[in-house]
Amino acid sequence: MISNVHSHSRWCRHGWGTLEEYVKEGLRCGLEEMAVCEHVASEEPMGPRMTWGEMPAFLAEADEVIGRYGDQISLFKALECEYFPDYLHWLKGIIKEYQLDYIIFGNHHFHTDEKFPYFGRHTDTIETLGLYEESAIEGMESGLFAYLAHPDLFMRSYPEFDHHCKLVSRHICQTAAQLNLPLEYNIGYEDYNEANGIINIPHPEFWKIAAHEGCTAIVGVDAHHFQYLETPVYYDRARQTLQNLGMKVIDKIPFLTEK
Repeated sequence: MISNVHSHSRWCRHGWGTLEEYVKEGLRCGLEEMAVCEHVASEEPMGPRMTWGEMPAFLAEADEVIGRYGDQISLFKALECEYFPDYLHWLKGIIKEYQLDYIIFGNHHFHTDEKFPYFGRHTDTIETLGLYEESAIEGMESGLFAYLAHPDLFMRSYPEFDHHCKLVSRHICQTAAQLNLPLEYNIGYEDYNEANGIINIPHPEFWKIAAHEGCTAIVGVDAHHFQYLETPVYYDRARQTLQNLGMKVIDKIPFLTEK
């Protein structure tokens, strides 16, 4: 593993470790580059996230860490963000004001967290699955995001990978391929899946479709503790899986430029 493009720290309230601890661990593991990354701010009801009031302090800490260690490892400032149409003007302002290197598309809610529930727990109907597809495609087509994180997130709650899932996956993958937008093979749940003997994400059937549609993959650790970087077994397994599928895999993402 030469890079870590997706992680979360104590700032998100469901992660552990300081930004500096992540960077030190990245250096210890021999990474060439990594993101100083976090979920974009949110108040309730989206759940555990840093608040709007805390986000400037997070970004200031990110700048401090990048300034301190940037001569030892390539560091990039990033946020994982939703596609919420009513907030796009604000998001573009944040990107410019805080000079973010890129933003990741985390498709957790349909257009707003004030009305629609979390896709990872509540995609249990065909209708909600359709909303996931619509939001994913609109977000990718916005041109704001460096890549789509955990594109198969719906399989955390959808009961089985049926023909509806196949259609949704094909449409998402076709759009990603047309836009040359990478899809993240997210290994953040692999330890949980293995411990519980389940398969949800990364879902093998989704990635077969992604390979067939000619998508580009990037492996995302989605670390919620800096020690996640210590165990390369899931990363190595992911690379082998994608290689067996014949997919193009990139290690470093095309960083955000102002659209």
